[in-house]
Amino acid sequence: MMVSKRRLIAFVAVTVATWPGGPVHTQVTPAPEVRQAAPTGRLRVGLYPGSPTSMIRDRASGETKGLAYDLGQEFARRLKVPFEAVEFPQIANVLEALKQGQVDFTVTNASPALARDVDFTSPILGVELGYLVPAGSPIATQADVDRPGVRVGVTAGGSSHSTLSREFKHAAVIPAQTLAIALEMFSGRQIDAYATNKAVLFEMSGQSPGSRVLEGRWGIEHFAIAIPKGRDQALAAASRFADEARSSGLVERAAGRAGLRGIVEAK
Repeated sequence: MMVSKRRLIAFVAVTVATWPGGPVHTQVTPAPEVRQAAPTGRLRVGLYPGSPTSMIRDRASGETKGLAYDLGQEFARRLKVPFEAVEFPQIANVLEALKQGQVDFTVTNASPALARDVDFTSPILGVELGYLVPAGSPIATQADVDRPGVRVGVTAGGSSHSTLSREFKHAAVIPAQTLAIALEMFSGRQIDAYATNKAVLFEMSGQSPGSRVLEGRWGIEHFAIAIPKGRDQALAAASRFADEARSSGLVERAAGRAGLRGIVEAK
């Protein structure tokens, strides 16, 4: 009887070891918060190029960096799932994809209007809003912007678009579909100023010789991690990560790596 049992055990061991495709492993079911945070098994991070708060590519080395890009990589690592960068032309496309559940994570301005469509963690970073003007511009201060005949470019569908369209009394708001198009409009003098957060403005100014970011600010954007609505356990995990990333200096390091400027304390 003992011999038969030993033979049976040996047979099972050999069968498992020689099964086509190798040994059979028991699949570990991910924790509920991981399944919610990355329902496809990958953390799909929504990004758009040209903004240090999202994703930029170093013009010399080709290295990709940015606040959303770096934090997305680290959150995926902590969830123990692969990181997937999903690139869109502009922030409005990222937000729509997030709303539809086509991406799982991004970093963006946590405005009350956006909070109706996506869920936010607590803010991790504040960035001043301002204006960029070209070389030789007669616009010297923020008070010079909202005047008849002044054309102010904004990113189509962004918070600056909606805010300035509502608040300007004289200047015309000219939407640009992407930041690349905005830079072309700016360089070609199709607009007299560009309005957005200073992280983007300083990035644009580096590609526009003689341009300058005006002193002062007309507002502050409070950046936070955003995820699709209805993923309560994922939001709890993302909120813990946001707090840790802020307190540990991870946010500060990611911002520094991307050359993000115009930072103020998150509130």
